Amino acid sequence: MATINLWEFYPWYTHDEFTDVPDAIAAELFADRRYQKAHERRVKRNKAQYSLDAEDGIESAAICSAHSPAAACEMMERHCNLCRALNSLPEIQGRRIDAHYLLGMSQSEIAEAEGVSKSAVSKAIEKGLAAMKKYLENFD
Repeated sequence: MATINLWEFYPWYTHDEFTDVPDAIAAELFADRRYQKAHERRVKRNKAQYSLDAEDGIESAAICSAHSPAAACEMMERHCNLCRALNSLPEIQGRRIDAHYLLGMSQSEIAEAEGVSKSAVSKAIEKGLAAMKKYLENFD
């Protein structure tokens, strides 16, 4: 058994928390930490360095494509409202909409995975989208 400090491996620990783990798990945790540090070094080493004096248009292209703070806040608010609308649905409708639109599964795949007919999945998605639309209309 090896003693590890969970604070070194998990960012949500705010103070030292020591625990005993099997040697194999400790070895994997240390190997993962070494891999992450090596990855950070590779990214830093291979990152393109651009000069602000080059006047090659890179800076202006980056500035023009960036969202303004107001637009970013509006996008984040829309995302939160959409998540609230999805969470307001019954579990089955929410799960099927999530699988279809977020995970990219077809209605046939969802029906097969849940052991129901494709028409049941289609109806659940249709009703769920209508309920989400109604929820979002009440928000605006």
